[in-house]
Amino acid sequence: MSMPDKVLEVEHLRVDFCHDGECHAAVKDVIFDVYSGRTLGIVGESGSGKSVSSLAVMGLLPKTAVVSGHAWMGKAPQLSDLSESSEDAVCPEKTERMDLLSLDEDAFLHVRGGRIGMIFQEPMTSLNPVHRCGDQVMEMLLAHEKMPKTEARRRVLELFEEVMLPRPEKIFSSYPHEISGGQKQRVMIAMALICHPSLLIADEPTTALDVTVQKTILELLRSLQQRHNIGIIFITHDLGVIAQIADDVAVMYKGEIVERGPAEQVLHHPQHPYTRGLLACRPPLDSRPHRLPTVQDYLSGTVPPTETEPSSKEKGDGRQGNALLRVRDLGVTYVLKRNVFGKVKQELKAVDGLSFDIYRGETVGLVGESGCGKSTLGRAILQLIERSAGTVEYDGVSLDKLTGKEKKALRRKMQIVFQDPYSSLNPRITVGEAIMEPLRVHGLVKDAKQGRARVLELMKQVGLQEDWFNRYSHEFSGGQRQRVCIARALILEPELVVCDESVSALDVSVQAQVLNLLNELKEQYGYTYLFITHDLSVVKFLSDRIMVMEKGRIVEQGPSDELFAHPQHPYTQRLLAAIPRL
Repeated sequence: MSMPDKVLEVEHLRVDFCHDGECHAAVKDVIFDVYSGRTLGIVGESGSGKSVSSLAVMGLLPKTAVVSGHAWMGKAPQLSDLSESSEDAVCPEKTERMDLLSLDEDAFLHVRGGRIGMIFQEPMTSLNPVHRCGDQVMEMLLAHEKMPKTEARRRVLELFEEVMLPRPEKIFSSYPHEISGGQKQRVMIAMALICHPSLLIADEPTTALDVTVQKTILELLRSLQQRHNIGIIFITHDLGVIAQIADDVAVMYKGEIVERGPAEQVLHHPQHPYTRGLLACRPPLDSRPHRLPTVQDYLSGTVPPTETEPSSKEKGDGRQGNALLRVRDLGVTYVLKRNVFGKVKQELKAVDGLSFDIYRGETVGLVGESGCGKSTLGRAILQLIERSAGTVEYDGVSLDKLTGKEKKALRRKMQIVFQDPYSSLNPRITVGEAIMEPLRVHGLVKDAKQGRARVLELMKQVGLQEDWFNRYSHEFSGGQRQRVCIARALILEPELVVCDESVSALDVSVQAQVLNLLNELKEQYGYTYLFITHDLSVVKFLSDRIMVMEKGRIVEQGPSDELFAHPQHPYTQRLLAAIPRL
């Protein structure tokens, strides 16, 4: 069997960011190859240098970056055109060998989109909100190939069909905000492939997607790769995703590749402690450990023995005594359209008649795809948005019967940790002040000295250093910012904490630290959690009971181990089947 063509050879790549005479090495002596028809998975935590490496290859780094080394683009393989009638799918300029790191900006204009396509992590910010989706893809084609607009439109519609977009004509004329996240990502894939590149760089393309959408996107990339013999660099922090798509794997840590090889070898026989740590800190689906190991445990050589929690069936579901939270027939309706007289013409039932109880000291997981109403339900319970129907009782008292003063007192007992720790923190105040703010609002401290003492004590408990009190949120990593948000929610010593996708944006290693922290705090203070997420492995590790939500309704609920072992509803079965596994 002949070896596939080498599409890209990266030799001794180094990237330094320089500011005020000081330089910081973000990527150090990176070497890897990409072959046609094969996928190289680059995996590592945020800040490891994986995205910087790909941006260097694309010539997209800022002027403060100093890049050295070589990135040789080999002869491009002959790619089959989507249209048999098109004769200029592969141009001579697409096949000549060149060092990408030596190109100027004018030369790169012909390479980007032509020889190299790129799919970015967040399609909503990558697509222009004021232009129709089809026009944005067609713009790429017209910039690289001379053809009439009618021919370009036909080519785009054919590619929309190939990437399995429903109703291509409708999507072509839609704006990005009018289509779903999965459809936006398919439009981005079409934009990256429209000029038949020999190399495709996918930078965290499935991180923000549900497991079912993620599975279809991965299958789509695989089928397109096989059809057109494209070399792919797939960048992610999720080793489960890497196992589904990568032929070869490179593991990056602090700007260096610490391990690389065939995917089978790296994932099943890892040699470096960092790789073993990344694999171990993913919540397992076949067991329930008492504590997740972290990357730091493996790097320091102090991995604790694995202790298994009793299953949710063995320890009972925790529903004893009166319910702490009782929800009955809760509904939330959004008005989509009114006539000129203000009469409602179209509305959406985001939450449709839900009833459930949450008992003191238990963790209830709420799972479902984006748009099913999970976050809306969490906010309606906390009265952050208005209910259109139903009742919510907290500790036997209806929230509708409370006075303004009583509602303010109740907010001390019910807190929320939001999904994005950066946007939920005020960038103008220090993290110490952000954590102290709820104490001041509720009048629980006499002076700043007493408040600071309370904050420093809690910062220590959640793994933040005391001398970070006067730092601002932009000076912290994502995991550290999320710890600040957790500290801010817990400073009032609440009874119920709603965690709304609070670990979905974190690396698996940081995610393990935060999940361990939530469990430790629950054991220490008896917190009750409503944990909202689309990550089923996370919810199984953390939850006593799980509720599965689809289109505003709860379609299945039960003890977490039992629900995973014997899912009854087809929707639950579909979600579980889509979980990426090693």
